[in-house]
Amino acid sequence: MKYYILFGPPGAGKGTQATSMVEKYNLHHISTGALLRKEIAGGTELGLQAKALIEKGCLVPDEVVEGMIESEFKTVKGVEGFLLDGFPRTIPQAEALDKILAKTAEEVTATVSIMIPDEMIMERIKGRALKEGRADDASEDIITPPTPIK
Repeated sequence: MKYYILFGPPGAGKGTQATSMVEKYNLHHISTGALLRKEIAGGTELGLQAKALIEKGCLVPDEVVEGMIESEFKTVKGVEGFLLDGFPRTIPQAEALDKILAKTAEEVTATVSIMIPDEMIMERIKGRALKEGRADDASEDIITPPTPIK
């Protein structure tokens, strides 16, 4: 099984690139954002908790996201591998991914990084907020990239 990680800031086009990669290589696209939105739309307990956190610009706890990812690995069949979008975001998440994959003697195959200028990211995210009604994309405080530490 192949395991690819797709990196890039919000609005960089990860979803667009993922669609092409999924079709070409018979992969299952796992977007943590899509998994969370599915839970929110379903009104599940996890969805309600996630919604409150996301609307404040907070991240959902690692163990919840990790559980969703592992569940996808176990339940999705008939693919050559998985394309992770939005996970891992932190070193602890990357370590957790390694542990999840080690259970089946697997490892990350490759990482794909998409980079675009910050100005383009802001334009795309604002457009997405209007088009899709995504509260997590509507706030300047949430979507403004952090200032690098000097």
